[in-house]
Amino acid sequence: MAQVAEQAAVHRLPAELVSSALFLLKRLGVTAKEQSFDAYEEAGLHPYHYAILAVLDEGSRETQGAIAEALDYDKGQLVGFLDELEGDGLIERKRDTIDRRRQAVTITPAGRKTLEQLRKLSKQLEDEFLTPLNASERKQLHELLLRVATEHLPNCQLAEFAAGNS
Repeated sequence: MAQVAEQAAVHRLPAELVSSALFLLKRLGVTAKEQSFDAYEEAGLHPYHYAILAVLDEGSRETQGAIAEALDYDKGQLVGFLDELEGDGLIERKRDTIDRRRQAVTITPAGRKTLEQLRKLSKQLEDEFLTPLNASERKQLHELLLRVATEHLPNCQLAEFAAGNS
């Protein structure tokens, strides 16, 4: 029994680290990313695909540059993801009729169907990850995280959140 307790102590993180909210956020972020990447891979897609389809579904950003800016993606990396989505028939790209240097990107009906599946997957992942929290605690956690995110990541600001705080 003493040996089991010793092994547990060896694998336990130092209290100094566990007492740091930033340390916990980093560790949880890595864990959430790993779990979500695995689940999306099983679905045959990538979390970045979900984000791109969600932006396109909003309908307000239809150029490659606007998508990259909204998601803070490298433009070269974005092109690769768009190639994959286009190859799967989930988006269409066409030259902008006004500015031929730009590509207009639209979500297809198949892309909308896939987006619905990805939304369900995302909800399932979040529910599983936040199992220790009840609905009220989840809402509170989201509100706190959103407040911190809007301070450090202005593109995270929700329209209704921005309107309420202006």
